[in-house]
Amino acid sequence: MPEPATDLLPRLGAFARLLHDAGLEAGPRRLTDATRALVYIDLKQQADFRHALRSVFVSRKEDLPTFDAAFDIFWSPPDPRATAGVIPGRSRSLPLPPERAKAWSAALGLNSSQMNREQDPTVVPASSSGYSREELLRQKDFEQMTWEETEQVRRLLEEAPWRVAERKTRRLRAARAGSIDLRRSARHAIRSSGELMRLFYRRPRVRRRPLVLICDVSGSMERYSRLLMIFAHAIARREDLEAFVFSTRLTRITRLLRYRDLDRALDSVSKGVHDFSGGTRIGDALSDFNRHWARRVLGHGAIVIIVSDGWDRGDPARLTAELIHLRRSSHRLIWLNPLLGSEGYQPLTRGMAAALPHCDDFLAAHNLQALDDLGRLLAGLDRRSRFR
Repeated sequence: MPEPATDLLPRLGAFARLLHDAGLEAGPRRLTDATRALVYIDLKQQADFRHALRSVFVSRKEDLPTFDAAFDIFWSPPDPRATAGVIPGRSRSLPLPPERAKAWSAALGLNSSQMNREQDPTVVPASSSGYSREELLRQKDFEQMTWEETEQVRRLLEEAPWRVAERKTRRLRAARAGSIDLRRSARHAIRSSGELMRLFYRRPRVRRRPLVLICDVSGSMERYSRLLMIFAHAIARREDLEAFVFSTRLTRITRLLRYRDLDRALDSVSKGVHDFSGGTRIGDALSDFNRHWARRVLGHGAIVIIVSDGWDRGDPARLTAELIHLRRSSHRLIWLNPLLGSEGYQPLTRGMAAALPHCDDFLAAHNLQALDDLGRLLAGLDRRSRFR
């Protein structure tokens, strides 16, 4: 917390720039409102200071975690007992692009891992003769990890700065540039005796695209199931996610992943899903999804992610038909296969061979680095040409 005697305006402007880089609306108008709000509070009270800024800069519920993480990093006082960049009791990170994360880390005197977990693979610590321990962990296959390494991956997944690409909505908001808002301009003209003194503008609001995760938990995927559930829980904490698992039948686990405590969430999933490590019928599961859930969860340009190794006991023709239907209903269809990271792997199983022509992206999911690559793809999705 800053002292009341200090000049807050430069620091408040820097904080607004940090929020802007993290994806929040923090333009000059918001900054002016924040300056006015601070006049009515006691700056010595940290809770009042936080709530005043939050009321100005946060307009959507999903932006609360981002604001809290930025506030903790920017305004927390330095602790002489802590190492650089470490804030005691705080483990959240900001969803910043890598280059902006490095710039802010240098400006605030933080370790780059505190701002953004995406490290530069070409940078190696001076005390190391090769890759860092965390970098080696990112490259290690989930199947070969010990329990302690799994717990480290769990922490990294929870702190990973996921940020899904945004889409334009039909709702409009006031803006400094864009199309002319005739209604607002006319209302303002009426107040000035019919003289058109000022033109107002508007542009579409943007929202992040919803995600739909359909995960295979059959016997052949057993060694990856736990980490994939941790992955699903980490996304559900920060994105609009609908999650399903299947083996011989489809089960929706969206509500089960809403528990903040990970262990409680995983326990509820294990109790709520009755066909873990069973057979695999991908076509039947997707048929159930298309029939009962597609209309409910595939609106607003949803991105569908299927996680499976492609081993299927069902009819390949049915799988093909259901994937064609699913692809038409989604903005993008991504297939993650843990076996794709294995040396010499080829998608020759009948399930994978039937599915591959109907997927927009075919990616690996065997280690943490592969999931980071997925995150970067989702963040830049609208900047990529869509070829189907």
